[in-house]
Amino acid sequence: MDDLESCRLCEWRCGADRLRRERGVCRVGRAEVAATMCSGSLASYIVTLLGCCYRCLHCNAYRISQYPDPGWHYAGYVPAAALVADARERIAAYRGPRIRTLGFTGGDPIIHLPYIEEVASEVKRQGLDLGIGISTGGFATEAAMERIVGLCRTITLEIKAWSDPVHRALTGAPVGPVLRNAEYLVHEGRDRIRVFRTVVIPGMTDREVGRIAAFIASLDPGVPYRLIGFRPNNVLYYHPGPSREEMEHLSAVCREAGLEDVAWSGYYPETVPDEVAARAAGLTAAYGGEAQAALTAAYAAACGCPTHPRDCGACLLRDRCPATLREPWRGR
Repeated sequence: MDDLESCRLCEWRCGADRLRRERGVCRVGRAEVAATMCSGSLASYIVTLLGCCYRCLHCNAYRISQYPDPGWHYAGYVPAAALVADARERIAAYRGPRIRTLGFTGGDPIIHLPYIEEVASEVKRQGLDLGIGISTGGFATEAAMERIVGLCRTITLEIKAWSDPVHRALTGAPVGPVLRNAEYLVHEGRDRIRVFRTVVIPGMTDREVGRIAAFIASLDPGVPYRLIGFRPNNVLYYHPGPSREEMEHLSAVCREAGLEDVAWSGYYPETVPDEVAARAAGLTAAYGGEAQAALTAAYAAACGCPTHPRDCGACLLRDRCPATLREPWRGR
C-alpha cells in the first residue's frame, strides 16, 4: 500500500497520504467495499468500491462515488484474503452462468489499484480460476494505466465526453488523460477491452458521440462501443433523457464514423410502451375495471408477474420474482 502514502494513482496527482487520513480529490483513504454481487450478464463477481476521482453531475451512484460526503455507511475495509474467501463461497453457491472474473467498479476503482493488485495475488494464492476486471472512467496516470493493463483480463472504459469544456463541465476534470489512456489501451491491451462506452445526455454529450466514435475508429474500428441512455439523476435529476429514436440515430452516426460493433441500451419514453398498454387492456377485468390499476400492474406483467390481481403471498414465484429482480438496463 506504499502508493497511498503519497498518492499519484490518478491524474490529479494529489500526493495525499491516504494512510494517515489525508484527503485528495477522491476524499477516501484505504479501499472500502460498498457491495458485492454475482452478475450473470457479465459472468463476474462484482466488487463495488467507494470513492471516485470525478465529480460527475449525472452519477447514478453518487452516494458511493462521493463517499464519505453523503453520510451513508457501508461495509468498510475488507482484507483481500477475506474478500476472496467470501467470493469463493458465494460463487460456489451461485446457480447462474459461470463466473469468470472478479470485477471492480465504483466510483472509480483506479484509486484503489494497490488493493486490487493485492486481491489479484490472493486470487492466485487461493487457487481461484478468475481474471480481474475493471470498469473505469480512465483518469489514471500513465504508470497506473500500464499496471491496469498488465493486471486485468477485462477493462471497460467510459469516455464521458470528447471536448475538454464538456468533460470539465460534466466531471470536473480534463479529458486529455482519458483519451491518452484509451489510445494506450487499444494499442497495448486490445484483447482486454470489454467495451468503450458513453452515457448519452441530451444537450450535453449527445453531440460528443460522433467525435468519440471517430476517435475510436481511428484507433481500431473493431473496438466495441456502447451507448447508455441517461436517466435523470443526481444534479441532473430534472434533465430529460434521450428518446429511442435519438439512441438509434446516434448508433447510426457511430457506424458511419467507421465503428463495426455498436449497440445501445436505455431510453426515456414519452408515452407508455405499446407492450405495456396492450397488457393493461387485457388486465382491466382482473382489476375490477380500474384502468389505473390495470396499467400499473401491466408493468409487472410485462416482466413476467403471473398473479393478477397481484398476490405475492400466494405466488409460486415469490422466491424468484421476475418483476422485482428485473434489470431493465439489459433491454431497450
